[in-house]
Amino acid sequence: MTERAAPDLEALWAEHVKYEFDTRHTEDTLATMVEDAYVNHIPVMTGGVGKAELREFYAKHFIPQMPPDTEMIPVSRTVGADRLVDEMIFKFTHTIVMDWMLPRIAPTGRRVEVALVAIVHFREGKLAYEHIYWDQASVLVQIGLLDPRGLPVAGAESARKALHPRMPSNELM
Repeated sequence: MTERAAPDLEALWAEHVKYEFDTRHTEDTLATMVEDAYVNHIPVMTGGVGKAELREFYAKHFIPQMPPDTEMIPVSRTVGADRLVDEMIFKFTHTIVMDWMLPRIAPTGRRVEVALVAIVHFREGKLAYEHIYWDQASVLVQIGLLDPRGLPVAGAESARKALHPRMPSNELM
């Protein structure tokens, strides 16, 4: 009996992200996922469960609602036997409706920089789920919907500190 080689999780994730952000093709994105896959954007509970819901989500609310100047700056990556964790800075200008991140919020034209973490589980050589986390309060401060005065929240500074850990700490105390 021969042992099967472990799948290259980084390559699988890169292919999935390419279809979401570069070629922007829903069916190719879904082809990288198992049938019962799910996506959960934790802060706002957007995404879907199973390919039918994910098809609707990707085709209507995610892929076409990605601002044209979107940037993802890698911070760190951890790869295990069946999971990958990506920490990144997600940058964009809020020039279009973004139901997946800012449901029911009209475009503000404001620039956003937010630290984002994706926890991706793989099964059978494909994506099984994505748990995506970001600081929604930071996003709301940056688009002008949350006044940070008197609140323990920061704007783009929190994302910048992920890239530059020597920036001042304890400013909100």
